Amino acid sequence: MNMSLSPTVCLDGDAVRQIREEKKLTQLYVAKVVGVTTDTISRWENNRYPSIKRENALRLAEALECPLEDFLQNGDRTADSEAEAEAEPGRSRKPILYGLLGLLLVALALFWYNWKSLQPPPPVTQILANRVLPPFAAPGSVIPVQVYLDASEQKHGFILREHFPLGWKLVEASPPASSLDNENGTARWIVKPGMGLRQIAYLVKVSPGAELEGLAKFSGEIVSKTSGPSSPAPILGVDQVLVAQYLWADKNADLRIDDGEMLEVSELLDEIDELHIDWNLLEKIWDAESYRWNKKAKVFRPYKAPPAKASP
Repeated sequence: MNMSLSPTVCLDGDAVRQIREEKKLTQLYVAKVVGVTTDTISRWENNRYPSIKRENALRLAEALECPLEDFLQNGDRTADSEAEAEAEPGRSRKPILYGLLGLLLVALALFWYNWKSLQPPPPVTQILANRVLPPFAAPGSVIPVQVYLDASEQKHGFILREHFPLGWKLVEASPPASSLDNENGTARWIVKPGMGLRQIAYLVKVSPGAELEGLAKFSGEIVSKTSGPSSPAPILGVDQVLVAQYLWADKNADLRIDDGEMLEVSELLDEIDELHIDWNLLEKIWDAESYRWNKKAKVFRPYKAPPAKASP
């Protein structure tokens, strides 16, 4: 059917290059099939040769695996080639189908991107933490601090950071602090996923020079993978303690440890059994039914009130 072509035909070089690139064919491959050099193929694609031999054009169509008329200039499309295109419409429509398929893929990609961007962000899970402090802290004494954790949300690791008053010293912790800076009043705990900690507890020694009747402030935060470094979750609960000459277990400041307060201390010791609180002193004060603060030694002493004199 192509015998009606003239001995030479005019190529559309841009079409040759486009077809070759769409089919991922190299110039070297096409040159070998046609029987010419790669330089010749390059010149054809850049319209350096206004016309080529009919035989070369037929071999070029074979190399590109496409109808001849796909890369001929309009003037060289004969009636026979047009009839061939009508007889095999699928061949001439392939570039159109490929273009439509490409547009469809682009549309699907844009739809997916926009759909993802419109989806609400996943809920942020924060570790809940509550601090418990005793009501009083005497200068030079040691008081317990507890930070209760919500173990149900510990799916990811986190860092808990506590800040205690300057001049106060952390002397013991359970679990031990991963990092401790007593000079600046900061302790850090690294908690790995799955540990299921219920609390972090520590003993802190009050500065001997702490001002009486002043409020000592605590603060802290938790940094987790879900909260991000820029938005740590604050530690809630009690954040201050009164510096006064009362024992930390004396909740109502009546200079005695009654049965109810002693029971609370016993329960506390069960929770933080790895920390060393002076239980013997607490028992002696409980038995004596009172205590006094020794300003010079900065310690509490049991005090047994003398029996009341009988009236005459």
